[in-house]
Amino acid sequence: MLKELTKTKKKEYDVTIFQTPEFRQNKGFREVYRLSIEGTDHEECMYSVFAIFNVNDLIPDDFKGRYITTGDILFIDEGRGGQYYYQLKPGGWKPVNRVLIR
Repeated sequence: MLKELTKTKKKEYDVTIFQTPEFRQNKGFREVYRLSIEGTDHEECMYSVFAIFNVNDLIPDDFKGRYITTGDILFIDEGRGGQYYYQLKPGGWKPVNRVLIR
């Protein structure tokens, strides 16, 4: 019974990947893929997206972008729960302002 109380609940996250047309650009982000990921929090969700889009056998056939690299942005939409943008920096995923993808 105690195990059930401490188990964290997973939920579905609506995730959109934004990339620039060429690696190392910092302007011109565009949406390259949208998917749903299950996770307990944003960190687990971002880890899953990174793992999927950096292993050639796991990348979906309809994905038209490149591997997830430094500078790419993930948009996590929780509906009424809020909208969150994270950019991959050398130290990991960092929250950023939405202005970057305009």
